[in-house]
Amino acid sequence: LILLIAVTSLGMKLIERCSYSKETADMNEYFNLQADHETAIVLQDEILEDKALLLDGVYYFALDTVHKYFNERFYEDRGENLLIYTTPDDMIRTIIGSTEYIEKGAGQDAGFIIARYEGDTLYIAADYVKKFTNFSYEPFTEPARMQVYTQWGEQDLAEISKDTQIRYQGGVKSEILKEMPKGSQVVVLEEMDTWVKVKSDAIIGYVEKKRLGGTHKETMTAVTDYQEPEYTRIARNGRVCMAWHQVTTQAANAYLPDVMAGVEGLNTISPTWFSLSDNEGNFTSIASVDYVAQAHQMGLEVWGLVDNFNKEVDSYSVLSSTTKRAHLIEGLMQAAAACGMDGINIDFEQISEETGEHFVQFIRELSIPCRANGIVLSIDNYVPVGNTGHYGRAEQGRVADYVIIMGYDEHWSGSSEAGSVASIDFVEKGIQKTLEEVPADKIINAVPFYTRVWKSGGGEVTSDAVGMEAADRFLADNGVSAVWDESTCQNYAEFEKDGMFYQVWLEDEQSIEVKLNRMASYNIAGVGAWKLGLERPSIWNVFDLYLHG
Repeated sequence: LILLIAVTSLGMKLIERCSYSKETADMNEYFNLQADHETAIVLQDEILEDKALLLDGVYYFALDTVHKYFNERFYEDRGENLLIYTTPDDMIRTIIGSTEYIEKGAGQDAGFIIARYEGDTLYIAADYVKKFTNFSYEPFTEPARMQVYTQWGEQDLAEISKDTQIRYQGGVKSEILKEMPKGSQVVVLEEMDTWVKVKSDAIIGYVEKKRLGGTHKETMTAVTDYQEPEYTRIARNGRVCMAWHQVTTQAANAYLPDVMAGVEGLNTISPTWFSLSDNEGNFTSIASVDYVAQAHQMGLEVWGLVDNFNKEVDSYSVLSSTTKRAHLIEGLMQAAAACGMDGINIDFEQISEETGEHFVQFIRELSIPCRANGIVLSIDNYVPVGNTGHYGRAEQGRVADYVIIMGYDEHWSGSSEAGSVASIDFVEKGIQKTLEEVPADKIINAVPFYTRVWKSGGGEVTSDAVGMEAADRFLADNGVSAVWDESTCQNYAEFEKDGMFYQVWLEDEQSIEVKLNRMASYNIAGVGAWKLGLERPSIWNVFDLYLHG
C-alpha cells in the first residue's frame, strides 16, 4: 500500500510537471499600462516603455516619443502655445489645442485636436505626425496597444498547426498571453530548440515549435505616403578656403586691403560684424557696403559673422521664443541685403543643453530665407567631444550649407595642463566624428593661426595666445629652437627660466600643411582659419596648394 501511494504520488507530480498551465497573464501588467487611456506601443518587434494615449477616439504620441522614434522636426514653443513643423521653405504653425479636419467620406468631415497637453506633457495626434512622416500603426484593444512600423522588409510567417497558446516565456508552465486557434498566423522572431519566439496582434511571446507549420517569407508593404522635401543648398565649386577677420569697429573695415596684403589661396572672408545686443533678438552691426565691394573685387565671398558673446544676453531667452527668433532672422536678412554680403556665419558658443533644441530650430528657420535669397548659411561648431551633442550637427548638416568645425582649443586658456592647441589626432578625430553626422561636402575644418606659450610653476599653469611670428620671436629671444614632434605633428620647444617651465607647440607652415593634407584625405569641403593677422605671409603658399590640390 505504501509503495502504491508512493508510485501514485510520483505519477501525479510527473503529470503536474508536464501538464500545460491554464493561468493567464495580466495583460495590463505585461504591457505596463498604468491608466485607462494609456496605449502600449510595439515598434517593429519591441515593446516600448513609452506609451501612447487614446483620447476621444484619437491616438496621441508624446513629443519626446515623436522625437525619439518618428521625426525630430516637431518643435514646441510653450511660451507662445505653438507646435511648429519646419520644411525647406515654410514654417507650419499650429496653435496647441486647435482642431484639424480630415475627410472621412460621403462629404463628412471628422475633426481631431492636433496637439494637446496632458499634465505637463505635449501630445501630438498620430495622424498629424503621419502628415510629415512615413510610418504605419494598427491599434488593438483588450488591452489597448498598437503595432507601429517605421521600417519595412521581409518577415517570416508561420501558421499554427494545432490549437495552442502564446506564452510569456518558453515553457508549459508559463502564463498564457493569447489563445491561438489552428490556422491562425504568427510572425516568427526567433527559433530555439523546442520553442519559437513569435508575435501576433502586437503580442510577443513563445509558442511550442511542434505547434507551427512551415515558415515562409513575406515582403511587407512600405508606407510612402509622405515625400520628404529636398533641402537644396548653395555650394561653392571646389574647396572653400575661408578665414575670419576680427573687426571690432566700423572704422576697422577700412583696413581690409592691409589685412589681405600678400594673402593668396583665400576665397571667402568672414568679418565679425554682428553681435546679439539684448534679449529681444536685436543685434549690433558694423557691416560695411564698401568692405563687401572691396572683397568682391579681390575675388572673395563675404560671410558676415553673428555671435552671442554679449554677456548681458541670455541666448535661451532669445532662441526659445518664436517671435524673437523671427525678429532676429528678419534683421539678419535685412542686413545681408543692405550690404550685399554672400553668406551668414552663425557663431553661437556656450549654448546650454536646455537651449540646444531652440538653437537647432533657429537654424532650421534661418535656413528658409537664406535658401530663398541665395545666402550661404554656415554654422560654427566645437570639435564634437564632451557634452556638445545638443548643437544638433546632424540637423545642421541637413538644413545648412556648411558646418564648420572649430578645430582648435584642444588646450585653451582655462586648461589645467599645458598642451597643443590643435594636435593632428585632435583635428582628425574631430573630422571623423563630424563625418558620422554631416556629409563630407558640407564640412569645413578650421585651423588656428595662433600658438599658446605655456608657463608652469608654483602649482599654476598659464598661457598666452600669440601669432606665428610672435611665437618665433619668443623662442629666438630665449635662444631656443623647436624640434619636430611626430605625435602632435608640430614643432615643439621647452625650456626653464627664472624657476618657470615654458612649453610651446608651434602652429606654422609644417603643422598647417599636415592638417591640410589630412583634411584632403577625407575630401571635406574646405578649410577655415582663425584669424587673419596672426599668420605668417608664407602660410598662404600652403593654403594655395590646398585650394588647387
